[in-house]
Amino acid sequence: MVEKRIIKSLIVEKQDEIPKIPLVKRPLNLDAAGNYVFIGLRRAGKSYLLYQHIQDLLRQGTIGKDNILYVNFEDERIASVSGEELGMFIECYKEMYDARPWIFLDEIQNIEGWEKFARRLADSKYKVFITGSNAKMLSREIYTTLGGRFIAHEVFPFSFQEYLSFNEVVLAQNWEYGDVRAQVVKLFQDYFYFGGFAESFIFKDKRSWINSLYQKILLGDVVFRNSIRNENAIRVLVKKLAESIMQPSSLARIRNIIDSTGTCLSRNTLVDYIRFLEDACLVFGISNFSDKLSSKETLKKRYFWDNGLLNNFLFEPEAKLLENLVAITLKKRYGDELYYYNRNIEVDFFIPKAHSAVQVSYSIANAATLQREVKALVRLSERHALSKVEIVTWDEEATITEGGLTIQAIPVWKWLLAFSAESFAASLFR
Repeated sequence: MVEKRIIKSLIVEKQDEIPKIPLVKRPLNLDAAGNYVFIGLRRAGKSYLLYQHIQDLLRQGTIGKDNILYVNFEDERIASVSGEELGMFIECYKEMYDARPWIFLDEIQNIEGWEKFARRLADSKYKVFITGSNAKMLSREIYTTLGGRFIAHEVFPFSFQEYLSFNEVVLAQNWEYGDVRAQVVKLFQDYFYFGGFAESFIFKDKRSWINSLYQKILLGDVVFRNSIRNENAIRVLVKKLAESIMQPSSLARIRNIIDSTGTCLSRNTLVDYIRFLEDACLVFGISNFSDKLSSKETLKKRYFWDNGLLNNFLFEPEAKLLENLVAITLKKRYGDELYYYNRNIEVDFFIPKAHSAVQVSYSIANAATLQREVKALVRLSERHALSKVEIVTWDEEATITEGGLTIQAIPVWKWLLAFSAESFAASLFR
């Protein structure tokens, strides 16, 4: 059992520490009436969003420092705590303060029974904010246990706009026509290859940091958590998924590719392994809009949640990283409303709810390539009304009109910034 004096010292330590932590402000729109579970990839910045929310509450005068009850369950001083002991944190707080705490529980997913504790807190009308690195926290069982008392808030690695903010780049009106444009393009090179993990930004050897993070995710959040005995098989699976970016892959095709390496997996094991990778927020899949329901689950295009992680596995990665980055950005905005389209025509991304389609092409300088991309978009528009149609490129820009459809070709760095601005504006009206 953890000693109360240790818990009390941790409470005071965080009350003093969190208000002083320097932060890069990120968009965070929370309903004042809600309790939240922040989920997402390890090191995506969930803890820092908790810090940001606490600082916002302090600045607004909603709470005082004494109202903060923050617990980091990755702190080795409380590593032995069990689900039955979680109530001690409330007891210790009440012994110290004649006040009602706002409760922040960081990386609590590894504590058996945390869901019941969280529900008790919500039932007692506490304000509660929780983080976890595993998408299992959103499983049907967890939702049933929490009884609708918490709102899920997905946290992603930094967007390119946030990366610029980290580097103190301010985009004034008409910035793209001035000297700052060159700085933006230069910074994009690093972001494109090494992704949006804020902790990696200060490292010169970013690849080593990212590889270390990948090993932690794979071994800790996938292999150990799911008691996987065949570690080599899941390593081969991740590598093959990385190499298959941009291509729809059926379970049978993935299994055959893995079998060809001498590592054999049953179909059921393969299904489990892919689900474990998705649970750890390492990869995600999108379905073909034109497929039957059964095929939607078995034939998918799969992407990595961060370009830095994907780049770990690739040689000459530019085309794959480009499509992966567009996939991440669209997934953040549209979630399960994002599809690809493949029925006699191939379109990389289709968002029927937004009447939008996006092709990704590293270069459209070749006339045949341009015609192929444009033709697919025009044919899709004949089947589904489209109001926004784009081709995302590396550095080419053009306006193309064909078949009554206006298509914007746009450099990826410019598309990312425009998309961030649109997403922020949309979030204000949710």
